[in-house]
Amino acid sequence: MFRFEEPAYLYFLAVIPFIALVRWLLDRKQRKKLKLFGDPELLRQLMPDVSRWRPAVKFWLLQAALAMLIVMMARPQMGTRISHDKRTGIETIIAMDISNSMLAEDVAPSRLDRTKMMVENLVDNFTDDKIGLIVFAGDAFVQLPITSDYVSAKMFLSDIHPSLIATQGTDIATAINMAANSFTQQQGVGKAIIVVTDGEDHEGGALEAAKDAKKKGMRVYVLGVGSPNGAPIPMGNGDYMKDKTGNTVMTKLNEDMCRQIAEAGGGAYIHVDNNSNAQQQLDNELSKLAKKEMQSTIYSEYDEQFQAFGVIALILLIIEICLFDRKNPIAKHINIFGSRQRATLSVVMLLMASTVAVAQTDRQSVRKGNKLFRSEQYDQAEVAYRKAIEKNQRNPQAHYNLGNSLMAQKKDSAAVQSLQKATELETSKIRKAMAYHNMGVICQQHKMFGEAIEAYKSALRLNPKDDATRYNLELCKRQQKNQQNQKQQQDKDQKDKNGQDKKDEKQPNKDKQDKKNNDNKMSKENAEQMLNAAMQQEKSTQQRMKKAMQKPRSAKLDKEW
Repeated sequence: MFRFEEPAYLYFLAVIPFIALVRWLLDRKQRKKLKLFGDPELLRQLMPDVSRWRPAVKFWLLQAALAMLIVMMARPQMGTRISHDKRTGIETIIAMDISNSMLAEDVAPSRLDRTKMMVENLVDNFTDDKIGLIVFAGDAFVQLPITSDYVSAKMFLSDIHPSLIATQGTDIATAINMAANSFTQQQGVGKAIIVVTDGEDHEGGALEAAKDAKKKGMRVYVLGVGSPNGAPIPMGNGDYMKDKTGNTVMTKLNEDMCRQIAEAGGGAYIHVDNNSNAQQQLDNELSKLAKKEMQSTIYSEYDEQFQAFGVIALILLIIEICLFDRKNPIAKHINIFGSRQRATLSVVMLLMASTVAVAQTDRQSVRKGNKLFRSEQYDQAEVAYRKAIEKNQRNPQAHYNLGNSLMAQKKDSAAVQSLQKATELETSKIRKAMAYHNMGVICQQHKMFGEAIEAYKSALRLNPKDDATRYNLELCKRQQKNQQNQKQQQDKDQKDKNGQDKKDEKQPNKDKQDKKNNDNKMSKENAEQMLNAAMQQEKSTQQRMKKAMQKPRSAKLDKEW
């Protein structure tokens, strides 16, 4: 399919016949004047170096080059089609556990890598189905909205790592609830939630979430990855993760929990280890789901074709320059457009065209992402930017825009990584300063004031005139100072309390007896006031203890795996 992105520019082609008409009138007028001097044959002999055809050829070469430039402005595109296909399949959303415990190597090469390979094989087996991807740890977010674009699914899958989520732990309930709300509204189609985890549910509520999903007509399948015997979690530096007491963390597959979740969700539990045929079991379970005809909109990208027209225009201009109005007696035997020279010139032009085409492929993906970003379709903009990065890993604009789209989706950890990559590749000081500014904003939102201050300082070194960055820097310094004052006050209060306790413990019996005697000498009114104050304080302490006992402890603060 061929089209023009900006067809309005094609109206300028009407200028070409107008220019040709003007030139024909001028040429006719010139011939009439020459006839006044004498016979045309005699004049031609008197002017042997004047060419009759060269001026016309040069004129039409310029006309053709102008036409090519106008077509370039209209942005010719080819290759894309938008089709609304009707497919018969199911909808599947995969919730992947990417907590640090998934880095354990009791399943080769690791739990996370084995999970990626399984999901990739599952995508390869899909033909008419829709797939979505959710990643979770102590929190969860949609990595890929439900779609029929299997290429994007694989691309997103390769970028998954525990660093995408700053809050560690394993909150299966949040992942299931998010998956249940991510399906389409179409009725009658089989909907499956595949939870891939090691079963260490630190937050609870997974059984209730699975039951709710089952009530909505969905099936919850659980892939338990790992060994019940457990394995340490490598940190990448040759050491293993340790808990707060200094002991090495041993993460174990909780098969009982996985079975309970699958049973509550009306699905099945499948154990994934080094020797299991989990892939075949999962395919068999999904084949049991009801399939229904679904309408899918398939988009293929339009490829820009203006490069070819630009090369043609360049060739025409080069020929026009090399072609003189008059015959050259010295160079009349030299044919610069002979067979060899023509072949060489063609090769050069083809190389130039291919270079320009490669340079434009990632740019058009960035432009598409920018258009989606402006329309607040941040998830689709993220897909476009990732495609641009896949085509050109060293495109700083793609990394920067990807960081902004991730930032808009609250994927702050991944956003910081993309912005950091942009600062490494960017050569423009202004754009690099903008990347540092956005990194500072993310850190400031998470109360990481030290990192935010450094990011703002880096931005100001590159762009000292940025008032917004300067304002954020000062605000961040005040917030850091208040945080430090609060911490110092808490430390001081704790120190005073500990000192008072030790002082009370070291009081000799004589002092206690003296104090008792002095208390006996107090007035009745003072004694009643002290008694009431003590009772009120005791009552307040009991209430605080009761609330603290009733409040559940959050595993997110204790667990780092």
